[in-house]
Amino acid sequence: MLGAERSALSELAKMTAASHAERTVLEEEFNWLLKEEVPAVLKQLQDILKEASRRFSMPSPGLEGQLKQENFILGSSTMDQVKGVLTLQGEALTQADINIKVAKSSQVMHFAFRDDKQWKLQQIQDARNHVNQALQLLSSRDESYHFKTGAEVNKLMDAVMLQLSRARNRLTTPASMTLPELAASGLMKMFTPPMPGDVMVNFYINLSKLCLTVYQLHVLQPNTTKNFKSAGMLTFPVFINTKFEVSHVHKVECVVPWLNDTLVFFTISLQLCQQLKDKISVFSSFWNYRPF
Repeated sequence: MLGAERSALSELAKMTAASHAERTVLEEEFNWLLKEEVPAVLKQLQDILKEASRRFSMPSPGLEGQLKQENFILGSSTMDQVKGVLTLQGEALTQADINIKVAKSSQVMHFAFRDDKQWKLQQIQDARNHVNQALQLLSSRDESYHFKTGAEVNKLMDAVMLQLSRARNRLTTPASMTLPELAASGLMKMFTPPMPGDVMVNFYINLSKLCLTVYQLHVLQPNTTKNFKSAGMLTFPVFINTKFEVSHVHKVECVVPWLNDTLVFFTISLQLCQQLKDKISVFSSFWNYRPF
């Protein structure tokens, strides 16, 4: 009986020693992760996001302090009702030259931005701001700073991922303005010659594309009662006691290569953040022995 007890105690001591050795190895690996790999990943994230931020403000060659202007041709392979050229400088449309073919008469109307006007693309501005906030989070600690817990790393990764997700969403979710909002916006007052009341336009970003949607309208008679939902149409008040029917909608777009670059940078950065969080979670059993 005593022999069996001694054998059991011996096995228990071996298991305890093995468990202690395993915890020691885990602690060493975890410390290496916090000391070596975490700073390396943070540095990699900073480099990628600096490159993403730079895409939003590309300098003009030979002109110090001035952003690069890029011209983009709008078009569609299925229609020619709307054509144009847009000039993009950072987050601003500095010029828009648009030809619109009127559906009924086939007359072509030409409009361009007034020389004293430009249109801010809020989606680009917001995405850039979120990238810069992510960079601020990553650079808020001194390079020699040593993370002490996995929770500390996860908290930082969650904050960075939130900003990157918001930046990506601003580019992947088109900015929708209702037609009454468009009618009241300053965009309708930017063109020369002035855009007629039965035409409205909207500029927005969708993924890596710069898009233009043109709405052609006609006035409804005051006593007209129609259910436009079945026809996919819409009525709205533009002026007091006036309603318009949307008769035609045309959309044209062009690819902006540097927007595609930024979306790739966002994806890579989000993957790096998640991979680091996954590595931290491997040591979750170790956190039972050490404050997380």
